[in-house]
Amino acid sequence: MPLLANAEQMSWGTPRSAKLAIRKLLVDMRQTRTFSWPPVIVPVYRLPLSVVTSPAVIDLLGVLAYGELASFERTTVDASLAPTLEDNVALAQMAAAEFSHYEQISAHLTSLGADPIAAMQPFVSPLNQFHNTLTPRDWLEGLLKTYVGDGIAKDFYREISSYMDAETAKLVTEVLSDVGHTEFAISRLSAAIEHDPKIAGRLALWGRRLMGEMISQATLVALSRPALQDLFLRPPSGEAASATDLTAMVNRLTVSHAKRMDVLGLAS
Repeated sequence: MPLLANAEQMSWGTPRSAKLAIRKLLVDMRQTRTFSWPPVIVPVYRLPLSVVTSPAVIDLLGVLAYGELASFERTTVDASLAPTLEDNVALAQMAAAEFSHYEQISAHLTSLGADPIAAMQPFVSPLNQFHNTLTPRDWLEGLLKTYVGDGIAKDFYREISSYMDAETAKLVTEVLSDVGHTEFAISRLSAAIEHDPKIAGRLALWGRRLMGEMISQATLVALSRPALQDLFLRPPSGEAASATDLTAMVNRLTVSHAKRMDVLGLAS
């Protein structure tokens, strides 16, 4: 496959283009210091804003809450498509755990004085669009999407949470804990590849597409929010993130993705 000739020819589905997007967004953020919240997506607080730790925290918890809710819905659908009753039961249990994580985040948002529904609303359309764009063609692609896609998303949100207060970072760690998807996906995918080695190439291509799209989408969603932008520009302590820092973060995400693919014997 020939190398792409220039940046204009690159799709959003490549790690390199994700890095370029990060650099451009960072420049745009530093040049534009004033932000306005569209009325339809302004977070609704039940308590005075002074009670809320940070709008950035609300945003992070909002995207995590909707992510867990969406994962619950997708896993429920996967359970209905499972080839065996054993798989159906296992996935149903995972779906229940994901909904429990959603409830945990929702309760924490409420304790901060935020409306969980309002906190999630800005992320409904972009996350739904992302999942609709990357619709698996079969059971195996669905498993890989969960294994790889959720892994990348969790790594990314852990990176973001490192800028937050200790309580928020702890909650993020708890709700991003594996509910059994990793072992389940590895065992089923490994067995399928062993049975038919020819599917490895198709799954490897799918994994690479997931990698590029996940990083691009996660970065664009996070940095499109004024509070999260400001968190990068003026963190509570230390120096603001630079283009180099953000590129290093993408590199870490890429390495973790490669390790996940290696477990399955798939090229990343």
